[in-house]
Amino acid sequence: MFKFQKKYFALTILIFFIEVLIALFVNDRIIRPYLGDTIVVLLIYCFFRSFLNINPLRIAIGTLLFSYIIEVLQYFEFVKLLGLEHCKLAKIVLGSSFAWLDILSYTLGFIILLWLEKLLPKKEVN
Repeated sequence: MFKFQKKYFALTILIFFIEVLIALFVNDRIIRPYLGDTIVVLLIYCFFRSFLNINPLRIAIGTLLFSYIIEVLQYFEFVKLLGLEHCKLAKIVLGSSFAWLDILSYTLGFIILLWLEKLLPKKEVN
């Protein structure tokens, strides 16, 4: 069940740095909000694949569901409910506003990672 996979950990670090660069240096209406949300699905997936040797589809679906849950929590202003509306980090990590286009972006990230997994060499997992 637990197995460290260097390839996915390296991808996690690379995608994390891309996300940080987008957050710090891109302030537009497409790349930051939508490409960032698409890529974050890949980031979360690669992080879990770094440590878990289970069916990749299960991890992908779990990642997508997690992303959806975070977005729904934004609809209910979860950051405010936690009393963290003044905490910039909480607003960045958990988000602060619901958007259907974010749901679409997460779904696109899910589709991309399934497509990429088909291209990568396969190893047997449970």
